[in-house]
This record gives sequence, structure tokens and C-alpha cells, in this order.
Amino acid sequence: MTLMYALFNTFYGALKLITGIVAVYQLVLSLYGLWHRKQAVSHAPKKRFAVIIPAHNEERVVGPLIDSIKQQTYPDHLFDIHLIADNCTDHTAEVARMHGATVHLRENASDQGKGYAIEWMLNRLKEMKAEYDAIVMFDADNLVDPEFLAMMNDHLCRGDRVIQGYLDTKNPFDTWISVSLALSYWFDNRLWQYARRKLGLSCTLGGTGLCIDYTLLQEMGWKATGLTEDLEFGIRCVRRGIIPVWAHDAKVYDEKPTGFHASFRQRLRWQQGHFQCAKEHMIPMFIQGIRERNLAKIDMAVYLFQPMRSMLLFVGAMLMFALQYAAPEQTGTVSAAATFATDLWVAVNLLLFLEIPLALILERVNWRAYFGLALLPFFLWTWGPVTLQAYFTRSNRKWYHTVHKRAIRLDQLRER
Repeated sequence: MTLMYALFNTFYGALKLITGIVAVYQLVLSLYGLWHRKQAVSHAPKKRFAVIIPAHNEERVVGPLIDSIKQQTYPDHLFDIHLIADNCTDHTAEVARMHGATVHLRENASDQGKGYAIEWMLNRLKEMKAEYDAIVMFDADNLVDPEFLAMMNDHLCRGDRVIQGYLDTKNPFDTWISVSLALSYWFDNRLWQYARRKLGLSCTLGGTGLCIDYTLLQEMGWKATGLTEDLEFGIRCVRRGIIPVWAHDAKVYDEKPTGFHASFRQRLRWQQGHFQCAKEHMIPMFIQGIRERNLAKIDMAVYLFQPMRSMLLFVGAMLMFALQYAAPEQTGTVSAAATFATDLWVAVNLLLFLEIPLALILERVNWRAYFGLALLPFFLWTWGPVTLQAYFTRSNRKWYHTVHKRAIRLDQLRER
């Protein structure tokens, strides 16, 4: 056995050990998401909400969102809709006003991105001396379930301070890209987010469908202006000892990209932002969690490791294929122990993949979603090059806007 192959075996063994431990951890935690009972609203309307919508050139989709918010079962006098027309060059502001939102015009060529727009809007509310109990954030392409605000009120009345709603998809069956993303979200919602909710762990904030206690925002400030502002804020909450909770029955529907290029660029931004947060917080969060024996902080550190895990899996697999091609005679000289370890590692990751159709069954999604499983392995593989490129461009802080086109109304969504 050559020295190169021996070194590779050592590296690949360590890679499988690390990624395997994380996979087993996720597999065990996901079991807590198997059983779900809908939580009834038990508190009368009380909390007053400021609904904030950051929007950049969203004239095609913002109207249906505002209409869906105005269709809430929650009393009209207990929420206001504030739309931020952020450096818009189209008719977003006019459309929003026509549908009943209060529009705030923001023009700032240097500080671009949703995080900056949110921070600017929160400062405006402070200047206006607006009296609210909580802030709710939606992306401009969203649709909102009629009971969303009622459920957020219920959580706030129970003492929760940061709440993340269920992230569903309004266009899952447009293309193989949109259905692949929808499959990932359905799995994540049930066997990642909801499972952690039942264990008292932090959910991961999704950037939309997010409710934050207004007093907490005034105490902490927003200060989340990176590529993944939701992740930044969630990390700060967990490090402060505040656990963001998952509201499984409060649904918000967003538009998924339909083309590969748009999806690649969106995921690249997510991973770049994730690497930036991991660099700053992963190790300190893990150490803090160990010292305090705080599983929520350890779990958040494990989540911050996920892009690195994806990259290691991708690089390791590519190296293995290259080695098999360059020196096929070496690949057969592996020990029984190494073979067993590989088989065990493959089995654990295969079980994780098989949890995706299980999540579809548990969430009772439309039968057409199951056809998307055929191309899902290839889509998941593309996370490898996305994450690899993100790692080498992780210093990038330029915000890329995702174009939204699907002006679907809430009543059309129900008919599907």
C-alpha cells in the first residue's frame, strides 16, 4: 500500500468518524419528530404586532402577501403592516399602498440587503415611538396562513420571545428544482425543527415567518446585517440563553427558485453566510455549551458545523473516486474493520435520506411530491460544489437578490 493511499485512508477514516457522529446525532434527534399533535390556540387576542415586509423590486408578488395578512383571523386593530420599499426601481411601493400597507421608502446604495433594511425599519419604529408587543417579519414573496398571528399571540402569551413559523412552499411543483427544495424543507420542518422543539432545543430561524418580542429587540438590538441575518440573530439569542421556538402549525409559504442557476446562487449566499457565522461562533458556542452543560448551545454549534460536514463529504467522495480511477489495485487492500466502518457510515447516512419520504408521509403532502424523490439525490449532491465554492468565497458580503415571479393567491394555494 502506497504512502499516499495510507494517508488518504487515515484522512478518510477521520472524515467518516466526524461526519458519522453528526449523522447519528441527527438521526437520534429526528425520532422525536415522529409524533405531532396540533396545539390549539388557548389565549385570546392580546398582543399588538408590527408586521414588517422588506421588499426590493417585488411588485409582482407583494400584493397577494398583503392580502393574505389582511385575511388573518386576528383582530385588525392589533396589527399594522409596514412595507420597506428598499432601493426599489419598480412599482412595489404603489402596489403595497394600493393593497393597504404603510410604505416606508429606503434609499441607501452602500448598505444593501435585508438585514440592513430591517435594522433601518426598527430604528424608524423607535423614532415613531410606536407601541407594539412584537415584530413579525415576512419576505415579500410569501403567503401567510390565516391563523398565523393568532398562533404567534398564543406563543407570546405563554412566555416565548422568539418564534419561528413553519416554512412551507407555494410553488413546489413548478420544476425539479422547486420540488427538491420543498422536499428538503418538509423534512427539515418535521424531523429537524419540530423534533428540536419537543426536546427544548433551539430551532433555526428561517428569515421569514419570524416573530420577536419587541422588548427583547430593544434590549438586544437587531445588529444582523450579514448574508444570513436570521442565523446571526438566532445565534445571539442562544448565546444569551433565549431559545427560539418552533411553531409547527403557523404556516408561511414562500416562493422557491425554479432554475438551477438561481437556486445555486441563493444556496451559495446561504452557505457563505453560514461559514461567516461558524467562523465567529461555532467553537465559542461549543465550549460555552460544554462548560454550562447546555445542550441547546452544543446543538447550535453542531448546526454551525453542517456546511463543513457537507464539504468534507463531497471532497472525500471525489478523492475516493479519483483514487479508484488512478490506482484501482490499491482500493481492494482494505481491512475488514475499515470495510465495516464504511458500511456502517453508509447505512447511517442512507437512513437519514430515507427519512425524507417518511417526513412526506408524516406531513401528508401532495402525492406529486413523491416523484421529486427521483432527482433529489442529484440535487443533494449539488450542495457539494455549492458549499465548496462558498468556503473559498466566504469573505464575500455582497447580497444577491432572488427574483420572484409567482403571484399566487392564498385561495389558489388551497385549491391545490
